[in-house]
Amino acid sequence: MSDLERLPVVSVVGRPNVGKSTLFNRILGRREAIVEEKPGVTRDRKVLEAEWQGYRFELVDTGGWMPSGNELDDKVSAQSERAISDSDLIVLVVDGTTGVTEEDARIGAILRKSDVAVLLAVNKIDSNQRDVDIWDFLSLGLGEPMGVSALHSRNTGDLLDSIVSSLPAINFDNETTKEIMANPIEEEIPGVAIVGRPNVGKSTLFNRLIGDERSVVHDMPGTTRDAIDTVVETELGPLRFIDTAGMRRKARVDDDTEYYSNLRALRAIDKADVALLVIDSSEGVTSQDQRLAERVDAAGCPIVILMNKWETVDQESKDDLMFQVGQRLHFLGESPVLRISALTGRGVHRLVSALEAAIDAYETRVPTRKVNEVIQLAQSAQPAPHGGRVLYATQGAINPPTFTLFTNKELPASYVRYLERRLREEFNLGVTPIKVRTRQRG
Repeated sequence: MSDLERLPVVSVVGRPNVGKSTLFNRILGRREAIVEEKPGVTRDRKVLEAEWQGYRFELVDTGGWMPSGNELDDKVSAQSERAISDSDLIVLVVDGTTGVTEEDARIGAILRKSDVAVLLAVNKIDSNQRDVDIWDFLSLGLGEPMGVSALHSRNTGDLLDSIVSSLPAINFDNETTKEIMANPIEEEIPGVAIVGRPNVGKSTLFNRLIGDERSVVHDMPGTTRDAIDTVVETELGPLRFIDTAGMRRKARVDDDTEYYSNLRALRAIDKADVALLVIDSSEGVTSQDQRLAERVDAAGCPIVILMNKWETVDQESKDDLMFQVGQRLHFLGESPVLRISALTGRGVHRLVSALEAAIDAYETRVPTRKVNEVIQLAQSAQPAPHGGRVLYATQGAINPPTFTLFTNKELPASYVRYLERRLREEFNLGVTPIKVRTRQRG
């Protein structure tokens, strides 16, 4: 892809708890990253499109650089370093209330050696009286610092002006570039949400699907705190894979960060076209898996069940697992069940055909004439009780397929389910959820 066809990438980096995510949200103009006053809340790179004065760019929120001490901290720091190499511009965020720290100096040394342009944003400069505090950061050797307050939006417009004017991919004299930046091509890309309990292998699967170490993978539950998404070119065309935080039952959600993580995951499910429900085969289908499946099913998107870590269980356990799926997830009907290993990649290739079938059914649109033919044949085969009848039927929406039945009187719920089953069978809708609404004509 040429420089004119891609958006420039701006990464927000810095040590933990300096206000990176607050600044990220301020630039976007909405709350996307989870913000909390303790270090380590952001662990994965989050990439979203931002715009300023008609110019668009990709904005990356990163986890904080942490002093080396454990495997997870090292992985989070590696994500920040990866963001640098992928960026056209770095915004280094430092805390004006604490002055220059040893971690700031280390990051500054790394950035000075890189070939990427850097803007130095001194955060938490909430008033004119604090402007003097920014000059200590000249010692980082990254040029003139800019005092901002992400929380109160002080000087963030000036920072955005500097970002746009510093981006090497933008040529202000090139009208073609301006046109591309200012007028994005809208394209509906199917969304695939990866959901499941904490620590069942969602991020490992996400990384394998996108072919990149995008999400931090670690064996501590709850590593992914936000919903991370990436568009991947597949045999089906572009798909948007969404890695969500592991969701635990309310009684186990004991802090604000996890509460907002759950909200992000639920929002990702509601917006997805299909959900991959990841279950840990070594633990079986738990009651928590069951409740999560009910929540995804209620969102109205088709579900593909993934029995992850399949290689870790013996044959007797495998037979029992399939029995558990049939018993505890019976309400998912004929949802496909794939046995995979996200770690080794075994069985993951079968996902493409399963997703194709689910997405095709989810986007099915049926001509009104055919809808009415099926309804009339169904009524002839089994009339509704008490003289009830569907006078006219139409499909009003897709994603999921939604049918409206105009009736002469109220139909029993059991008869509406019968008509729904006939619609599903006749139009090969498979396991995708469908909605059937009735409207009584007086």
